[in-house]
Amino acid sequence: MSKYPSVLLRAGEDRRLRLGHPWAFSNEILMEPATKALAPGSPVVLRAAGGDALGVATFNPHSLIAARVVCSDGEARLDRALIEDRLASALRLRTRLYGGVPHYRLVHAEADGLPGLIVDRYGGLCVVQTNTAGMDRLTDDIVAALDAVVAPDAVLLKNDSPARKLEGLELETRILKGEVAGTVDLVENGARFVCDPAGGQKTGWFFDQRDNRAMVAAFAEGARVLDAYAYAGGFGVLAAVSGAAEVILVDRSQPALDLARQAADLNGVASRCTFQRAEAFEELARRDKAGERFDIVVCDPPAFVKSRKDLKPGAQGYRKLTRLAAPLVAPDGLLFVASCSHLVDPALFAEQVRRGLHDAGREGRVLRASGAGMDHPVHPSLPETAYLKGLLLALD
Repeated sequence: MSKYPSVLLRAGEDRRLRLGHPWAFSNEILMEPATKALAPGSPVVLRAAGGDALGVATFNPHSLIAARVVCSDGEARLDRALIEDRLASALRLRTRLYGGVPHYRLVHAEADGLPGLIVDRYGGLCVVQTNTAGMDRLTDDIVAALDAVVAPDAVLLKNDSPARKLEGLELETRILKGEVAGTVDLVENGARFVCDPAGGQKTGWFFDQRDNRAMVAAFAEGARVLDAYAYAGGFGVLAAVSGAAEVILVDRSQPALDLARQAADLNGVASRCTFQRAEAFEELARRDKAGERFDIVVCDPPAFVKSRKDLKPGAQGYRKLTRLAAPLVAPDGLLFVASCSHLVDPALFAEQVRRGLHDAGREGRVLRASGAGMDHPVHPSLPETAYLKGLLLALD
């Protein structure tokens, strides 16, 4: 029998987990005094009311998502060996996807069998986020497993995600191995970029938009392109590399624009790129008033909805964004709009974009509804975690 303590579900609350769902919520668990006393992140055997083992999970009595199943085998051990096995599987998949280019999301939480763990790889640097108490307790084992499977030169712990607060965890950024100083280079879609893992957003780069950047860049030959919310230039610089005649990159962050400028220099396209520090909504309105038009407009904003109380006004932000961006698109031009707000489902996002087009007096067609790249897989039982949504539209 497992040496882990047992946590019991309430009667009738086991059906979803028996069908493969990896989460048990706090109101589904029999919170006995001994259960409440378990330390956040403790490994447990999750059991149905009748005693059947449903798997080994990490448990946090203070979190809404109280138990996260790591392995359906109730005798499993949550140790370095298990983490190594999951990392090796994740690495094999990314190697198949991207060959010898070691720049990608290596671990995407539940979908890679390590709930709450994010690992982004930048060549010899791995940036780790432990977003649950369970993964946080396993930090030393995670680093040891990375050494065994990937052998990185450096490991940076970038624990600045708001999700950690929901688990009762502190925010921190620290080096776990090697040296991390300043920016790092990366390769994506055959182009070179620069990111700041310690000081930038998330882990420094948004690998999730890789495929969408390639999709937009495929139309860039000879085009005039506006990249709002340009960040470090993922869309805009790649469009220039793909033959755009002119690219204007707009962002409110000067450090982000400096990274984009470095990328443009690295790829030899700086002469066709203009970098402007501005608020996106204001800049879109200003350029429309000036009568400017673009063959391609890209709007990839940060999350407008970060909590349920912000859902209605935040979702309407996508309507406003589309209303401001659509007039800038020349006839027969393209508009790409994205949302990374996980609380905004695809139907709601599409409806806000539709309303924004109507408000702008534009008509068009959706060419593709897209999501994150394949290094951001989705657990089959957690379709709601497919947070990234993108719409590519051709406007009349």
